[in-house]
Amino acid sequence: MADEHSGKARLVGVNHVAIEVGDVEEALAWYGRIFEFGLRGRGRSMAFIDMGDQFIALAAGRTQGPDRHRHFGLVVDDAVRALAAAREAGADVHGNDVRDPWGNVLQIVEYRDVQFTKAPSVLRGMGLDALEKSDEALAELRGKGLAPE
Repeated sequence: MADEHSGKARLVGVNHVAIEVGDVEEALAWYGRIFEFGLRGRGRSMAFIDMGDQFIALAAGRTQGPDRHRHFGLVVDDAVRALAAAREAGADVHGNDVRDPWGNVLQIVEYRDVQFTKAPSVLRGMGLDALEKSDEALAELRGKGLAPE
């Protein structure tokens, strides 16, 4: 649906992010050392990591060198645990930035600290209905008229 004032489509969210890896099986094993996840589906050269109403697509065939500034923020229930697991998996970790073996950079952010909000039904379906937002995140959401009721 377009914004009535500009005539342009409005951004609503991100359905998925696709990242290139050298080998899908190796990537699933590596990411499995850091995160608990299920697969949404598989293809010959792709795997789809489920995140409730969103997903990450792993595609075989990384063709460029390591990313420098390009990254995506990956929301987790426990950033400290995720970063510790990434270090144990041998990842290059700087602050909240994690570089995977194929040069993709993930910025690990904790659900409670960001504006990003899953619908209660999605959190329930993911077994994460106990997650809460920090006061700072709630204030940011309130400022935009987006705070949960």
